[in-house]
Amino acid sequence: MSESAPDTTDSATETGSPLRAVGVTIDCSDPERTADFWQAAVGFAQRVGNGRPYITLSDAGGGRMLNHLTIQRVPEAKTAKLRAHLDLFTGDMDSEVTRLVALGATVLVPANTETEPDGHLGFRATVMADPEGSEFCVVSR
Repeated sequence: MSESAPDTTDSATETGSPLRAVGVTIDCSDPERTADFWQAAVGFAQRVGNGRPYITLSDAGGGRMLNHLTIQRVPEAKTAKLRAHLDLFTGDMDSEVTRLVALGATVLVPANTETEPDGHLGFRATVMADPEGSEFCVVSR
C-alpha cells in the first residue's frame, strides 16, 4: 500500500460544514472611501450595502478563493498594527505598487532585494497601507 497525503476533506465533511470560500472583513471609520479603494485594488465587480455599517465587495460569478471583502464601520480608530493582513500576489511588483499608490495606498516598507535577495520562500513583499492605514502586502516572485 502506498502512502498518500491525508484527505483533509473528511474532517470538514464530518462536521457537516465543508469550507467553500474565504471572506475577509476590514474595520474602518469611512466605509465608502475604504470600499472604493479595495474595489479598485482587487477588481471585485459587485458592491452591496450603504456603509451603515457594511459594504460587501464580491464577484457575481465567484471562482476566487477570496469570496468577498466586507468593509465594516467601527467607532474606534485603528491604534496598532494589524495582527493579520491581506497578501496581494502579482507578477509585476513595481507596476502594482505604483497602481495601488495612485488609488490611495502608501508604501510602508519597500521590498528590499539587497538585504533579502530571495525573499521568503522565493517571494518578495512590499508592505503597504490602505487609505485608513490597514496594512497589506504586495507579493511577487
